Amino acid sequence: MGLVALCAGLAVPGPATASSSGPAAPEGASAALTVEERRLDRAVPQEILRRSGFDRAAPELERALAGARSYEQAERIVVRAGSRLWTRAVDRAQGRGPAGGDLSRDDDRPLYWARLGMTREVRQWTPGFALSDVRRAALLGRLEQASRGQDAIRYPRSADGKGLKRILVTGFDPFTLDRDIRISNPSGATALALDGTVIRTADGPARIETAVFPVRWQDFADGTVERTLRGRLPRVDLFATVSQGRVGRFDIERTNGAWRGGFPDNDDVARTETVPVTDPATQPQWTSTTLPYADIVAAATGRFPVYDNTSVTEIPAGGTTAVVRPEGPTAGSTARAGGGGNYLSNEIAYRATLLRDRLGLHDTLPGGHVHTPVLQFGTGNTDPATGTVTDPEFVRNRLDIIAQVRAVVRVAADAS
Repeated sequence: MGLVALCAGLAVPGPATASSSGPAAPEGASAALTVEERRLDRAVPQEILRRSGFDRAAPELERALAGARSYEQAERIVVRAGSRLWTRAVDRAQGRGPAGGDLSRDDDRPLYWARLGMTREVRQWTPGFALSDVRRAALLGRLEQASRGQDAIRYPRSADGKGLKRILVTGFDPFTLDRDIRISNPSGATALALDGTVIRTADGPARIETAVFPVRWQDFADGTVERTLRGRLPRVDLFATVSQGRVGRFDIERTNGAWRGGFPDNDDVARTETVPVTDPATQPQWTSTTLPYADIVAAATGRFPVYDNTSVTEIPAGGTTAVVRPEGPTAGSTARAGGGGNYLSNEIAYRATLLRDRLGLHDTLPGGHVHTPVLQFGTGNTDPATGTVTDPEFVRNRLDIIAQVRAVVRVAADAS
């Protein structure tokens, strides 16, 4: 998910590192801020929040929590605040309501930074009643789910009583923020632009529902993907996990690998290990896409070329050294990188397709991973130390990527 991560994912794995978020807080006390939350006070995040009107989200939550008199009341407050933030971000991206500032509506960054402001409020909140570490973590979990659209995936029936085709698309937060804190993620922007929209397919209308996932290893180990998708996959007609990939191209990733390559996540935590899943005894080294990749590659979907990416990195059966296999894995090999690398984009693809297979849906449910081009700033605005948070080319690139993901999904739906 991102050129840096994909390239780094093919390097020799390094040792895992501990989180730099600090030691655990004493029972009942406010918790130490995470690495992500500590970035929030920098100039760029504050400008993004101010220029979108999302700077009010955290203070509003702080005021609401000040009136909470019980855990149950606090839970209702954080769920409502998270849901409102998600709805507001979707509405803004789709042109509903006030823009809140001069930042373009297609921007995914206000949602990301506003959510961190809200999680920081919950983490630092000192209530007037006993609040254990476990319950505070539960509040944070509910806020994350609600503000990412993970608990709002619903498919109403069409007005004429006929069933709508159901499509599920996922995106990601911005990442590699210490390289350039201005970063936007086109997959997250796509999720906001497509959520709740209806497209026309060869079989009639199709409703797209979306959700956004964090760029954190621990959340994936804790089951955020499976928790969100397990009840939904049996009810949808197609799914696509989407993330940012390589410069100047889309990739339909043919194969996903069961390996974490150690690239640091948004909390500066690294993991080099087999992807942790339930029932590891039956865990395969590889899973595959069931998206109609040949149809997608052949279609005219936008200005970026689209590739059927079959390459993986494996340790061959009986071997000890990782090698690149352009045509895909060989029998009995051990995964070291899927087509999409060995970062969290590969992992969401692996987890979603493994879940599909464990649910017995491999032969009936088209699904897999789409890598978008890297979202690039305009010429003359590439230095994070001196550049602006947006520019016309940056916005054009993001809008073109969003439109092309929509077209890719339409082609996949038509061909399925």
